[in-house]
Amino acid sequence: MDDNKTNPDQNQSTLPNRPLYEAVPVEDNRNASLTPEEVAPDVTNPEQVQSDTPSDMPPEMPADNLPPVYEDNKNQYLFIGAAIVVFLVVFFLIYKFVLSGSTHTADTKKVKLVYWGLWEDKAVFDPLIAQYQTQHPNVTIEYVKMSAQDQYREKLITRSKAGNGPDIFRFHNTWLPELKDNNQIILAPLPETVMSNQEFEKTFYPIHQKDLKIGDHYYGLPLTVDGLVLIYNQGLFKKAGIQTAPTSWTEDVLADVDKLTVRDAQQNLITSGIALGTASNIEHFSDIFGLLLTQNGGDLRKLDQPEAAQALEVYRRFAEAPTNYWDQTMPNAITAFIQEKVAMIIAPSWEVMVIKAANPDIDIRTAPVPRGPQGKLLSLANYWVEGVSRFSPNQLEAWKFLRYLVEKEQMTKLYELEAKTRFFGEPYSRVDLASTLSQHEFLGAVIAEAQSDAFISLPVISRTYDNGLNDEIVRYLENAVNATIQGVAYGDALKAAKEGVDQVLARYKIN
Repeated sequence: MDDNKTNPDQNQSTLPNRPLYEAVPVEDNRNASLTPEEVAPDVTNPEQVQSDTPSDMPPEMPADNLPPVYEDNKNQYLFIGAAIVVFLVVFFLIYKFVLSGSTHTADTKKVKLVYWGLWEDKAVFDPLIAQYQTQHPNVTIEYVKMSAQDQYREKLITRSKAGNGPDIFRFHNTWLPELKDNNQIILAPLPETVMSNQEFEKTFYPIHQKDLKIGDHYYGLPLTVDGLVLIYNQGLFKKAGIQTAPTSWTEDVLADVDKLTVRDAQQNLITSGIALGTASNIEHFSDIFGLLLTQNGGDLRKLDQPEAAQALEVYRRFAEAPTNYWDQTMPNAITAFIQEKVAMIIAPSWEVMVIKAANPDIDIRTAPVPRGPQGKLLSLANYWVEGVSRFSPNQLEAWKFLRYLVEKEQMTKLYELEAKTRFFGEPYSRVDLASTLSQHEFLGAVIAEAQSDAFISLPVISRTYDNGLNDEIVRYLENAVNATIQGVAYGDALKAAKEGVDQVLARYKIN
């Protein structure tokens, strides 16, 4: 990747309707007709000169007092030589200015890039931005931390269309279908001159290739990868005599959950084995249902099929009598885990930071999610990506900066800067950095899933705050789960959800 680093002396600013590299024609004077300068005839014999002296010169005048015959010609030589030197100097300066004017202007044109980020404070990106600006003095980058909960996606589309949006922005891996204006995506494609498709596919994980490609082009550069993992309380596992995390739903999970669940004399839950089965108090319930649906061979577009009903049944059983390992009387799943009232949850790895920030002493670990009945490791992707607006007048410079960020040196530096403000940074998106995190106590599970090509993407992700594709589908799934709590059959609940989900998928043209 280092072979493709951009040369700071070759920065170009992309202007609308103008070639990337515009040459200014220079008049070629090499074949111009130049008039030869007049010079005195070559005189080689002084005696000949004296013989040509006018006959009326007084013969008695001493020879050494004769007027200097060559003085006028010598002055003429000096004048002509000086004129030629001045002409050449002036011509050279004009030629150099005209010839290099276009390139010089492009190299030194001031460019300002506005970067809308999420989650990361400005202080995290400032050192990397400062370093880039030192290497590219004509580029200024303004990082703005936006709020995902404040209609971020809508602002992004509206302001971009109006011409006052960002040049660079962060978006969720499921958002490509909904980042559109009049059915045209607001993202600019990644130029081959910045990173070729072959290099992209060599650099990043298979999930990135699946999520970010439309046609022949990629539409983002990922700084991270993440998705669902099993988060468990190592201390509670030890108390229950369990040495390792469960690896399958059918064989390990049910057995471990039974050992980990503690009840009082009235059979009320004191400690739950796992947070599954409800919608109101499980933050990532829709993600988990999407995981079970996929593991069972189901399809979000076919919620009326048996595979979907079976997945919903598996999910609900953990909160149904007579076992009811989890119920609606429990706090929300993350809070319950912090309070050590539940031994296992399924969530993205970043929830570990939330837990550790609230309870630094809790002894927790992560593992890949349990395998489904088909025995294949599958998990649900949930990460964010950096993209460039197609409305930006400086698309090439924006892509060059993102290319800089995804290089190994900058990516490891970004991780270090993130880790200074919390327990760990974001898991690397680069395949060649996998070994540095494969043994990490919290991120090792994410890397294992990414390396195994276990991640899939579905628009059922909670808390993307898109007010669109994900949030709308999540509401229909929530209604289905709550309907089964009221006694509606699994299949019937999902048939009702299917009508709404199909409308959402059609609106965003997802086949």
